Amino acid sequence: MASIEVNGNSIELDDNGNLVDPNAWNEDVARALAAADDTMDELTQEHFDVIKWLREQYFEENEQPMERVINKGMSKVWGRKLSSKDLYRLFPGAPSKQGNRIAGLPYVARKGGY
Repeated sequence: MASIEVNGNSIELDDNGNLVDPNAWNEDVARALAAADDTMDELTQEHFDVIKWLREQYFEENEQPMERVINKGMSKVWGRKLSSKDLYRLFPGAPSKQGNRIAGLPYVARKGGY
């Protein structure tokens, strides 16, 4: 298994680059995961809005939503209709995969989001 170093701590990753322990996540871990990803720029407040929503869905609803559900959920959070392009601009590796990974959540093996 791989790991990343964050603030002097070694954080274990699975074979897909997701955290082994979702509870080991914090915003510094998210930044380190994003920095290790060639398709990501610096995380913005919009990124963290999506990440927070994904973590709430996982820990409070026991779900890892598909992209259509993420799109609808974030449309409610931001108060405007979003297209999938809006979320792919933030997470070009797929909001339901890359977003979950940076949110510190387990790997999602399903395809697509609709």
